[in-house]
Amino acid sequence: MEKQEIELLQSTPLREEIEANIERNPTEIALDKRLRYPREVASQVKYLQRARRKLPSYYTARAILPSLAFEQSSSEECAAHKEYGGHLAVDMTCGLGVDTLYLSRRFERVVAIERNPELAEITRYNLALMGAENVEVVVGSSEEYIATLPHADLIYADPDRRGAEGKKMVCLEDCSPNIADLLPLLKQKCDRLCVKLSPMFDTTEALRAFGEGASVEVVSLGGECKEVLVDWECGRTERVVRATALGVGTFAAPTDNRTATTTATAPFESAKESYRYLVVPDAALRKAGLVTEWCYSCGLACYGGYGFATTEPSGPTIGRTYEVAQIVPYRPKELKRLVSKKIELIRHGFPHSSAAICKALGVREGAGQRWAFAEIGHSLWAIRLK
Repeated sequence: MEKQEIELLQSTPLREEIEANIERNPTEIALDKRLRYPREVASQVKYLQRARRKLPSYYTARAILPSLAFEQSSSEECAAHKEYGGHLAVDMTCGLGVDTLYLSRRFERVVAIERNPELAEITRYNLALMGAENVEVVVGSSEEYIATLPHADLIYADPDRRGAEGKKMVCLEDCSPNIADLLPLLKQKCDRLCVKLSPMFDTTEALRAFGEGASVEVVSLGGECKEVLVDWECGRTERVVRATALGVGTFAAPTDNRTATTTATAPFESAKESYRYLVVPDAALRKAGLVTEWCYSCGLACYGGYGFATTEPSGPTIGRTYEVAQIVPYRPKELKRLVSKKIELIRHGFPHSSAAICKALGVREGAGQRWAFAEIGHSLWAIRLK
């Protein structure tokens, strides 16, 4: 956004038009010749309506929402989960300021750094609307700011993972700022460091890259992996990998001497008839590589990345539980006699894609029978769920 457009979005007449049209269809707004600013109002209403769930505080405050910054921002549910606290926090990658907002509620003072002066101005304005008066938004290079920083309780970074032509980057060295190069300096400048990585980043590699004192948490929301967080703390001795399904539960295991024990002691083919329930572990557990440990802790037999039980699991579980109707080998010609015209597929670690399964069975994916597909040992299985 240009400075002139930002000033317009902050003006009383335009904000009044946004408020008066907040429930309307943005397309209708854009064509409404009665409005003074139909294009600007339509754009802001579009993103404010989408912010109701993702950024409710921004929606309530009628914050200014640039399209790209909105798409790249963390959700408030993920930001609220980062329960740090202290005197000073530095957010190296401010952006729209969602994580900054929640840090401001737990720290006495927050410094947020943003390279783009226009986005920095928007974030200052939005944070003021939401009452975050203890935040200083600094325009400039986070690398240069950190170099002159005396010390902070927490340094937080969500590096920009967009490369040339919008290509998504995964490696630390390819992101901006380059946390891999800055890591020795960052550890000198703070008591605690939190870095948000790509959901594609390998958790084992994250522990290796950040070294002693680092733990990793994988965060999911609604069954989808949203964040991989590396949390480094000065003096920490225990390294932990944690999986958190927001609103559901969490499970953690130490990285050293992790157990490979599983309650599945019998070959699946001979034990399968006794299993009446299948548990699909949450995405956070799978990404964190904690499925086996979690199944063991819950008393589940672990086969092919799923949990199996002879009786219905009791208590909270970080996964979805289904009653098993039938377990058969994955043989498409024979399965065709058992499946409906539409099926709901669940597959994890299965060598065939959903499209390939549907083609082999002559079905379409959609509401209908629910089937899970698993590779266990060297065999493929189809599991019909009630």
